[in-house]
Amino acid sequence: MEYKGFRKRVRVNEAVIEFALRLCAFLSIFITGGIVVILVKESVLFFGSDDVSLVEFLTGTEWQPVIGKFGVLPLLNSTLMTSFTAMLVAGPLGLFVAVYLSEYAPAKVRGVLKPILEILAGIPTVVYGYFALTFMTPLLRLIFGQDTVEIYNTASAGLVMGILILPLVSSMAEDAIRAVPYSLREASYGLGATKMETSLKVVIPAAFSGLAAAFIVGLSRAVGETMIVALAAGAGPNFTFDPFKAAETMTGYIVRISGGDIGYNTVDYNSIFALGLLLFIITFALNIVSRKIVSRFREIYE
Repeated sequence: MEYKGFRKRVRVNEAVIEFALRLCAFLSIFITGGIVVILVKESVLFFGSDDVSLVEFLTGTEWQPVIGKFGVLPLLNSTLMTSFTAMLVAGPLGLFVAVYLSEYAPAKVRGVLKPILEILAGIPTVVYGYFALTFMTPLLRLIFGQDTVEIYNTASAGLVMGILILPLVSSMAEDAIRAVPYSLREASYGLGATKMETSLKVVIPAAFSGLAAAFIVGLSRAVGETMIVALAAGAGPNFTFDPFKAAETMTGYIVRISGGDIGYNTVDYNSIFALGLLLFIITFALNIVSRKIVSRFREIYE
């Protein structure tokens, strides 16, 4: 009898789903490409102005567009200060929460704490901004003194940003920890290690690539945060390393200029696209570093 082989069965539902997935992937790439094109196009207009120099933009310590000063370092410095302050909060707390939920919490406790933690991610960022202004700032002024802590400061904005990105960091960190095979834990217990020793010396090192990726993604989220810094950090560029002083971030400046009366296609207006392009480059670089770390330290278990 002649063998005709197997015929490929056409499944309409799978074809529709595959088409939808391809369409979503294409749209995401198209939208990202469109954003990059707009940022580059408007940034070229900004740097093409006679008043703007790329060298001054990257190395200048004064940002005053009204008088033709376009040094981005004050805005960049305050952005990095608030972001790293946020990671000082979200990094350790997120790791501790992830270890507890993954290694110590019973199933019922985990089922209650996880939704409560994720509620933090659903609170509008403008609420976090007013929380930083009305609670965190008075608290810092009570602890360190009113003469030391200004009403608008990068410390309160950074601390509250850490609370904002805590669910993101803890969720990704927990996924990385739970991905570690249980056989490694059993081997550690078999050698006489305690649960704490197993968690700190076996599980966390084995999940290092995923944990590093979680921290870098959290840092990227902090760099792009807008409303908290716009409300709590300050509304004027200030090149300072004092976290208790007011200092405007790049996203805060973009919000302030976008909501003002700046004319279209002016140098001030085009400057927000140059800052947007710089933010895009920073977050893109962080994502590349994250992927490099994951690929470099990824553990493959069989």
